[in-house]
Amino acid sequence: MTHARFYHAGCSVCVSAEQTLLNLLDPRLEVEVIHLGEQPQRVAEAEQAGVKSVPAFVYEGQVLHLNFGAALDDLK
Repeated sequence: MTHARFYHAGCSVCVSAEQTLLNLLDPRLEVEVIHLGEQPQRVAEAEQAGVKSVPAFVYEGQVLHLNFGAALDDLK
């Protein structure tokens, strides 16, 4: 099964993007939702994956930055 990650910070922009994106994706796609405000230890992981701002969707090594909620540097 293919695995994807959705990083966000819990802001209204992020929550809206999460709801919209998850409703558009094939339900067979396993998406791990990572709230960086609640899991700050995972900011380095997001950064290593290429995330520059949240909300961001990471799939097969590609980062899709959606709208703009917060810069990743602001979450450190």
